[in-house]
Amino acid sequence: MLLWLTDWLGEYNSGFYVFRYLTLRAILGVLTALVISLVIGRPLIRWLSSYKIGQTVRDDGPRSHFSKAGTPTMGGTLILVAIAVSTLLWADLGNRFVWVVLITTMAFGVIGLVDDYKKLVLRDPKGLAARWKYFWQTVAGLAAAIYLYASATTPGETALLVPYLKDVSLQLGPLFILFAYLVIVGSSNAVNLTDGLDGLAVLPTVMVAGGLGIMVYAAGHVGIADYLKIPYVSDVGEVVIFCGAIAGAGLGFLWFNTYPAQVFMGDVGALALGAALGVVAVVAKQELILMVMGGVFVLETLSVMLQVASFKLTGKRLLRMAPLHHHFELKGWPEPRVIVRFWIVTVVLVLIGLASLKIR
Repeated sequence: MLLWLTDWLGEYNSGFYVFRYLTLRAILGVLTALVISLVIGRPLIRWLSSYKIGQTVRDDGPRSHFSKAGTPTMGGTLILVAIAVSTLLWADLGNRFVWVVLITTMAFGVIGLVDDYKKLVLRDPKGLAARWKYFWQTVAGLAAAIYLYASATTPGETALLVPYLKDVSLQLGPLFILFAYLVIVGSSNAVNLTDGLDGLAVLPTVMVAGGLGIMVYAAGHVGIADYLKIPYVSDVGEVVIFCGAIAGAGLGFLWFNTYPAQVFMGDVGALALGAALGVVAVVAKQELILMVMGGVFVLETLSVMLQVASFKLTGKRLLRMAPLHHHFELKGWPEPRVIVRFWIVTVVLVLIGLASLKIR
């Protein structure tokens, strides 16, 4: 939106053309989302508290979590507002990639919002029925995947890049739709499973979004893409504004969500942020690198799958409790220790993921 304004003003003063630079607008996107989060965070927490929209705690969970009952939830709306406003202000609204990542994120946010509303406002402990939640995730994920496939202008946009190997990519053809759908929906649910401790999910999301921002900028720059030998995707670089908005909004939310949390993001935030990472990875052609950078999300998801499989097949549990972060809590790790160590692991994994740009 502001890009159109600055282009018009540039006709009268060429200094305004500086806003054409993606790097500048990405920085402004981070700062705008951060400021929005900080400004509306406190009023939102008060509003949620006044309506008693608070967290419920599992009876079989760690005892340290019992004190969290009643903590304002659905704070993910704060993140989504900050992302949407910042992206709409600083991104090129004529760019198809900007719209597909933004709409997909908001669609998953709406699914999470309905689930949270039923749980916390209507006091329905089941929330949105699992089959309906998955149905609407499927609709949103498939819609994004089909659009990206139908609007692809080069074969590289529907190929699977194999990281760490030189010039290795697989042409997926129509299978791209299924693959992209699995990445988006899988990423959404993985972040949702990780969101169980104060700040545990949001900072890794910020770090992965930052890493993907670098990837998407490189993929959208013909010179850099050629130098790094990665698929060039015309106009996809504009998505770096969206990645910056995720980082800024996430950091602003962490201001209130850090231990001990004043607010939780709820499904409205976790499902949306996970989908955002998934769809950005798809448009940047870094789906496998998302699994590396988001290794914490992958491990949390695998821990649940293996726990369920083990109990059904053998009657025994592999972990004291799933997801993985609860296992470490029940082993005696204080919550802040679990959180910070998972953050450290994510830093390392993001760096390993970024190394794939050169290591082939």
